Amino acid sequence: MFNFLRREPGFYKRLFKLSLPMILQNLITFSLGLIDTFMVSRLGNAEMAAVTTANVPVFLLTSIVFGFQSGLGILVSQYWGKGDERSVSRALGVASLIGTVITSALALVFFAFPVTVMDLLSNKHELSLLGAPYLRVIGFSYVFNMLSSIYVSARRSVEDPSFGMKLFGFSTILNTGLNYLLIFGNWGFPAMGVAGAAIATLLARISEFVICTICALRSKLIPLHLGAFFRPGLDMTRRFVKYASPVVLNETVWGLGNSMLTVILGYTENSVEMLAANAVMGNLNRLFLVVCFGLGAATAVMVGKAIGEGQDREQIMGLSRVLLWFAVLVGTVLGIFSLTLVPLVFVPIIFPMFKLFGLSAEIATALAVMGFASIPLHACAISAITGVLRGGGDVFWSTALDVVPQWVVCLPVTALAALVLKLGCWPIAFAIQLESIAKFPLCLWRVQGGKWINDVTEGGKK
Repeated sequence: MFNFLRREPGFYKRLFKLSLPMILQNLITFSLGLIDTFMVSRLGNAEMAAVTTANVPVFLLTSIVFGFQSGLGILVSQYWGKGDERSVSRALGVASLIGTVITSALALVFFAFPVTVMDLLSNKHELSLLGAPYLRVIGFSYVFNMLSSIYVSARRSVEDPSFGMKLFGFSTILNTGLNYLLIFGNWGFPAMGVAGAAIATLLARISEFVICTICALRSKLIPLHLGAFFRPGLDMTRRFVKYASPVVLNETVWGLGNSMLTVILGYTENSVEMLAANAVMGNLNRLFLVVCFGLGAATAVMVGKAIGEGQDREQIMGLSRVLLWFAVLVGTVLGIFSLTLVPLVFVPIIFPMFKLFGLSAEIATALAVMGFASIPLHACAISAITGVLRGGGDVFWSTALDVVPQWVVCLPVTALAALVLKLGCWPIAFAIQLESIAKFPLCLWRVQGGKWINDVTEGGKK
């Protein structure tokens, strides 16, 4: 039945070695969001809803960071396949400069107008006042996170995914410890509430940046050529803009769409319960998708390197098909496993831990069932869009497939169900998953067509 998944000896060992550190890195990163949510939930549902609302614009920053990571990875993986170290340094220089400018500008807006920004996202002004101290600080953490994430992306693209796992593992432990001290005022520190959570994150991100700077200057795997880094040249700037800007735009628009879902929930009649349930399940859903994100990242590296090495079209197509369907198979197993946990673990144990009771627990259950049932579809989309198509430099179609189903199908239907028809939590939870349902056949169609294979280092098609 699964004969098409057979590959040469050592193939899956290599895939495992590439994806496992990325899976652990994502697990660590998403666990931090869950830990933050758990700690803030101890302050109350209103505080948790306020931080959830404040994280709407912050998620936009996160998406921009991920866009720069992915865009840089397209170039670095193929230059790595060619053995061109100086071009890797040039690509790093361009990404660092542009990324810092964008994140700094947004951080300054959040610092200057936190209440104004939050008033746009919810119909409850009291949530804006509660979340403003968090938003004023948290934006600056992503300036440092952008720089460290760019370097992590470069290390991952040269087949060193364990670096990011170790780095984010350290910062998560540091962030958790600082949360304990600054949110609740333990060990003599002031109890700063939601502002303490933001300061803890900022300090952890600064530590990541310092470590990355030291490692970049000392690395022998990808030696940083400072001349090329600080003077990348117009050719590399144009090449980065051509291949990375659509990815950054993709992630920014997708992040904005995901934020709009939170805004829709924030304007429902039971917005506090909706936001609290969504805060918990959003983080838990991402935890169950870490394997899919890891496989998608490994797919991008393997496909990009194969193109950079000059493999022929049939070899690359065969590689992409195996990686895509393997991800779907893994996603199916994850979906079945996670659904069994809903009545056994989530409802009786997890939800009460986060103070989700009554209506909040019912909403969280609906989000859990619909989200977990869609994991195989998410696995396909992640490996196709962030893996195969981006690894092959097909930035236009990867953007279209990621954004159009969200904005044309998911957001309008969810707004209709939640704000106009005012349906129950189960129809709303189903509407949220329409994005992945629409993406599935479109992703298969584009990958099977084979028109996505591009050599981005030369601008040619195979």
